[in-house]
Amino acid sequence: MQITVLGSCGAWPEPGRACSGFLVEHDGFRLVLDLGFGVASRLFEVCPPGAVDAVVVTHEHPDHCVDLNALLRAKFYGAPNRIPLYCTMGVVRRMSVIEANPPLSAVFDIFELPGGYQVGPFELTGVPLPHHVPNSGVRLSTGDSVLAYTGDTGPDPALAELAKDADLFIAEATLLEPQEGPRTLLTAREAGMWAKRAGVRKLLLTHFWPGSDRTAAVSSAYAEFSGDIAAATEGMALRC
Repeated sequence: MQITVLGSCGAWPEPGRACSGFLVEHDGFRLVLDLGFGVASRLFEVCPPGAVDAVVVTHEHPDHCVDLNALLRAKFYGAPNRIPLYCTMGVVRRMSVIEANPPLSAVFDIFELPGGYQVGPFELTGVPLPHHVPNSGVRLSTGDSVLAYTGDTGPDPALAELAKDADLFIAEATLLEPQEGPRTLLTAREAGMWAKRAGVRKLLLTHFWPGSDRTAAVSSAYAEFSGDIAAATEGMALRC
């Protein structure tokens, strides 16, 4: 399984970066995981719209889904082959407000998350996780590797289930200090803690608040997790 980081920011993109987005490839199958601000242009640099085989979107916040509209337009007007879209239903509602015609259904066959599906070579399992809106963590398994991705989440025991024995755990690490009140986002240290509890092999921190010190985030995660840790950066390629 090969993963390319398309975007690593939360909320809005820093100059030269993009918000949440990853390209996951296995056996020639190309799956896009989240499409936040600025992700589509980076995706099209490495994967033309007609070469995308499936899309998974964790939740409806624009920093995770808004460039789904760009992919919709690129496929509808230029590469109109139908592909599956796996997402929470809030994503469908949000995108219909952005543009009702063409609708997502013009090029996407829509399947609801969380749930379990066979997607090309991937076994996809969605796990509900706490956020401001319904959010589905995503676990992608092949015969020999496992990728787990949180989307956005507060601390929750379901994270250990999502990432259990994963080869790569992509975890949002928006904060350096816990937020007050209801928890809907993780700190980098908490991402490390859940990586340790889940027994993952490698941790990739992402969804950094613009202006965050990414080196400090990695150091904070190492306080809990002794395995490999990296900070996501645009263009980074990994294997798991």
